Amino acid sequence: MEKNSEAKERKEELFAKRRHGAYRISDDEKAVSDSFADEYTAFLNVSKTEREACINAENMLKKNGFVPFENGMKLHAGDKIYRNNRGKAIIAAVIGTESIEKGVHICAAHIDSPRLDLKQNPLYESNELALFKTHYYGGIKKYQWSAIPLSLHGVVVKADGSSVTVNIGEDENDPVFCVTDLLPHLATEQMKRPATAIIKGEELNILVGSMPFNKDEESESVKLNILQILNEKYGITEDDFLSAELEAVPAFRACDVGLDRSMIGGYGHDDRVCAYTALRALVDCKCPANTAVVVLTDKEETGSDGNTGLCSSYLRYFIEDIADCFGAKGRHVLSASQCLSADVNAAFDPTFPDVLESNNCAYINRGVCVTKFTGARGKSGTSDASAEFAGKVRRLLDSKNIVWQTGELGKVDMGGGGTVAAYIANMDVDTIDVGVPVLCMHAPFEIVSKLDVYMTYRAFSAFVEEGRADNE
Repeated sequence: MEKNSEAKERKEELFAKRRHGAYRISDDEKAVSDSFADEYTAFLNVSKTEREACINAENMLKKNGFVPFENGMKLHAGDKIYRNNRGKAIIAAVIGTESIEKGVHICAAHIDSPRLDLKQNPLYESNELALFKTHYYGGIKKYQWSAIPLSLHGVVVKADGSSVTVNIGEDENDPVFCVTDLLPHLATEQMKRPATAIIKGEELNILVGSMPFNKDEESESVKLNILQILNEKYGITEDDFLSAELEAVPAFRACDVGLDRSMIGGYGHDDRVCAYTALRALVDCKCPANTAVVVLTDKEETGSDGNTGLCSSYLRYFIEDIADCFGAKGRHVLSASQCLSADVNAAFDPTFPDVLESNNCAYINRGVCVTKFTGARGKSGTSDASAEFAGKVRRLLDSKNIVWQTGELGKVDMGGGGTVAAYIANMDVDTIDVGVPVLCMHAPFEIVSKLDVYMTYRAFSAFVEEGRADNE
């Protein structure tokens, strides 16, 4: 008995603590996490595109005292500033009490999600049905996007330079749209296709109408009727599609999942769940030691290229412009900076256990996930955080009693993926991935745990409020 007791004690001291987060939090903290989840769900329901997320983020910032940043501003500790990048990405900062040369603390999340983009000449009629041609955006399983209700969001810039905002399918009185699919009775040949081609890219055509313009039996009368409706509502013509960004996204709203209501299901958790938690952490931050910066970026799902993606220089320019206000050099600030790349990771799914290595993957309800490296196979495309910086983040989370875990994106030869971490690390910034585990990632309906969402918020809060991750 004595030997068994000693072994149990040594296991408690030496073994990693991997268990359900519910055993590690109080009832009061669980209630707070549920309340926080409701606020996040409300944000998610009105932020289905990067433009909408940017608008709502800016409104939240303004409401909490943030002002647009102008070069040469006289900045002081506690000042709250932001910069909107073309309406599709946004950066905000709270100036810290420490010298800017001691570096800034960055949380970087993305606000774009996989979707169906309308082509530049999308509208056509075939066999008395009107449809939109699409080009899918980001990594999707194409078959998941058929036979579900879709809404249409975006902006159209007209010939005269004016623009109109489009949002159809979210109001309960709005119509919705759909990519059609074959009935199983006639799908014998279709079901012989590989899974990647059950629905082909050029078959992701969205059904938008079936009635002719009037009783005149003109050709393409159904297409004409759709254009007439759009013209009456938005004042646009067919040529205006050439200068439009229109996105089809799932029309359903985010909601509780499970009889215990412990999870949230919805579109766009990747990565708006990290965007919202990081933004809330900054908004709730009063006066940090190191200047705190949150960047909500675009284009991550397609490689982060473009002037609103993090392969561009807008984040570096923002840091340099702040440094200039204090007479410091931007490169010196960046070299002393630290970053949490705020992105999701794959949660273990017991229905599909073979793609994940159980000792090194994330689990629902075990807290925020710290991912030392991402990439594919031989860690291709990852920054691979140093042991020193991983240790600093570990100590910070433990010191705040935050429920956390580690994880990687799948077995070594299974595939993998990347985040924005490498692009920030390439600016000479210590960087590591931290975020929420997700089931059904990149599907139209993704699932996260309320407990994990709240712990991710707490992790970002600790990072921006405490100054250096090692409390120096």
